[in-house]
Amino acid sequence: MFIDYCEITVTAGDGGSGAVAFRREKYVPKGGPAGGNGGNGGNVVFTADDNLLTLLDFRYKREYKAESGDKGANSLKDGKSGADLLIKVPVGTVIRNLETKEIICDLDKAGKKFTVVRGGKGGKGNSNFATPTNQAPRYAQPGIPGESVDIYLELKLLADVGLVGFPNAGKSTLISVISAAKPKIADYPFTTLEPNLGIVKYADEKSFVVADIPGIIEGAHEGKGLGIKFLKHIERTKILLILIDVMEKDYKKTYKTLINELESYSPVLAAKKKIVAISKTDLIEASELKKITKIKFSKYDGKVIPFSSASQQGIKELLDILWENLKN
Repeated sequence: MFIDYCEITVTAGDGGSGAVAFRREKYVPKGGPAGGNGGNGGNVVFTADDNLLTLLDFRYKREYKAESGDKGANSLKDGKSGADLLIKVPVGTVIRNLETKEIICDLDKAGKKFTVVRGGKGGKGNSNFATPTNQAPRYAQPGIPGESVDIYLELKLLADVGLVGFPNAGKSTLISVISAAKPKIADYPFTTLEPNLGIVKYADEKSFVVADIPGIIEGAHEGKGLGIKFLKHIERTKILLILIDVMEKDYKKTYKTLINELESYSPVLAAKKKIVAISKTDLIEASELKKITKIKFSKYDGKVIPFSSASQQGIKELLDILWENLKN
């Protein structure tokens, strides 16, 4: 199951209390203060792990707490500090404060770490408070509580190219042809219910990642359909590949609808480099194919690429153009 959002509470460890103690040795009837310091509480640290693909584990556990520090002891023995709690999340996870919605950190690279909450300091034992006028203090500091915060984790996939189109535009079929990804494919809308990533091996030691998301329909930014929920997964892409089914009655209207939905969701996303391609061209005559390449779309001066995943026609040209744009 693909889970890309969850809310959890993370709490750092509390500092251990300092000790109130005195030396008790033979022939030393009035030994001085000997209370040790409390140990520091552990931190809660998040790290990006490229072996993880979903936030599913956080669906079953909502509270995480690091280890607290031990109390100080006699004979000036300090308490042991609590161990840090290391929490692994998929690469591309954004951590936000649940209340303010502010970004705490963006774990966009494998191995990247960030300390979200810090453990409390251990309290000082009574040995730290002895003075010439108070040689036997009978008090010590309590440990400081660890920080705590409610956060939400939001997974945004990392890809170079994002596929955008209506349901049944041929996005899943394309990604299955150009990569090893095997999404569910069927001849009805909303076959894709979750994002899919495919690694395209373009040439020797050259590759790029393509993200396929559920199809977008008109009114998606108002909650209709499924695509708008997953648009965050193509926010990091360098290029948007706009797919239009060759059987659509009005290509320009379809293109305008898709662009309007992107702009309504995020102007930054809508401003990304775009390539427009017409899919399923094996369903039309060769004479109709020439007309497609001459179509002009608003605010798009690039070449329109006709292709067919079924016959492989135009696939190489499409990959060449994608790679050339990624390289630039």
